[in-house]
Amino acid sequence: MSTKSATSATSVIYAAEGRTGGLPALVPGTAGLLTVAALGIALLLFLIIKVRLQPFVALLAVSVAVGLGAGLSVTELFGTVQKSGAVPLVEAGMGGTLGHIAVIIGLGTMLGSVLEVSGGAEALSARLLALFGERRAPLAMGVTGVLFGIPVFFDVGIFVLAPIVYAAARRSGKSILLYALPLLAGLSMTHAFLPPHPGPVAAAGLLHVDLGWVILMGAATGVPAVLAAWGYAAWIGRRVFVPVPADMAEAAEETKRAVTAQSPVLKESGESGEPGESGERAEPGSPAAPEKPVALGTLLAVIGTPLLLILLATFSSVAFAPSTARSVVEFFGHPFVALTIALLLAYWLLGLRRGWSRASLEAVSTASLKPVGNILLVVGAGGIFGAVLKGSGVARALAGTFDGAGLPVIVLAWLLAVALRVAQGSATVAIVTTAGIVAPLLSGTTSSQAHLALVIVAVSAGSTFASHVNDGGFWMVAKYFGIPERETLKSWTVLESVLSVAGFAVAGALSVVIP
Repeated sequence: MSTKSATSATSVIYAAEGRTGGLPALVPGTAGLLTVAALGIALLLFLIIKVRLQPFVALLAVSVAVGLGAGLSVTELFGTVQKSGAVPLVEAGMGGTLGHIAVIIGLGTMLGSVLEVSGGAEALSARLLALFGERRAPLAMGVTGVLFGIPVFFDVGIFVLAPIVYAAARRSGKSILLYALPLLAGLSMTHAFLPPHPGPVAAAGLLHVDLGWVILMGAATGVPAVLAAWGYAAWIGRRVFVPVPADMAEAAEETKRAVTAQSPVLKESGESGEPGESGERAEPGSPAAPEKPVALGTLLAVIGTPLLLILLATFSSVAFAPSTARSVVEFFGHPFVALTIALLLAYWLLGLRRGWSRASLEAVSTASLKPVGNILLVVGAGGIFGAVLKGSGVARALAGTFDGAGLPVIVLAWLLAVALRVAQGSATVAIVTTAGIVAPLLSGTTSSQAHLALVIVAVSAGSTFASHVNDGGFWMVAKYFGIPERETLKSWTVLESVLSVAGFAVAGALSVVIP
């Protein structure tokens, strides 16, 4: 479609909707709507970068501004006091997005918390280090990052696994980069590419893609991407020496003890067998006391169960005709059910069977949900932004323009995510905002679920590009591993860029053969 024809089509749509307000009243057609979109994104970046406004508030404010600027009425945005059959865009965007992902993120967060508190991370890395041997310790750290990164957030993975990196670097006398970067690459890839992490789950909800396809395509692109990142980590780790500062290792241990002491579970029983506030020592099987290391098979069963169930449900819907057996598989493979089964499995195998009380499990689960509120609000605001773009006609104007330019949506998705990531730092904001822009562009296409999942992967890959000084993850990596800022730019920032470009390259190649 040419730009001229796109403009005409959009003008007809706009006139048919009967809107005469906003910027398109002054600049009619596609030009006005595209100007609204550009100004909205610029305002979003300004509010987050310069004003330092909380991303949820910034996204909400920009959504309203874009809607009014595009000519939407207050009633269309917020509804009326009297109930009516029409659902306002703000409610539809927030409810439609969170209705899909809130349960998944909540269950995934609790699962990761039980794995963390039970000592599963340390047990997993210890077994892998023993399996790979001292010479392949960097590879063992990378595999640990991938496996443990599936159920836990990026920052939690750093917090739990950093002491193991310190220990491995001390034993070898080599640069800490050689051990930290493979771990970070694994954590970053799973956090950006795979459910149940908020970014890919939110994008799947906005693009209406089955999570099984997101898992499959995320793994198909994420594994080659993380292998490329490991290659760079090995190269830079041998050329840039960063020692393990004694004060960093000691501070990490002190921080971990302090956080552990604040846990509702551990306050009741004391820490590591020491007397608690009640004067009693921890019971042998409580989370506060030294426990027998978790078996590797147990960890893999807990982590792999939800992924396997979801994938089975996805393939059964493609490979088998409707039947009772298929319905049963699809029931157990629904993300809500699969994650619930995995969580209950973790409660039993990592908790109750090892002496935890039901009160301890409840306290660990409840505490883990506290940081989730901000994530859900940001993702929900991204859903509002997408709904406003679609309801105002801005998305259709963008679709017509990009069709005329011949730019594939998957390329657009990656470029937008890269630009937003570099400009404002937050990967979650980059994913949610990009998905909100791209989703309406795909609503009228005949793309398969697999192809749409590749678009999500492209968005996720773009959100990891060039982590630098405006990203909290940059400073977390620099300070927690004692890496000077210049060396962090050489190592971590480039590592993230390699991960992003490699992931997008694989996704782009697959999109050519998967319609």
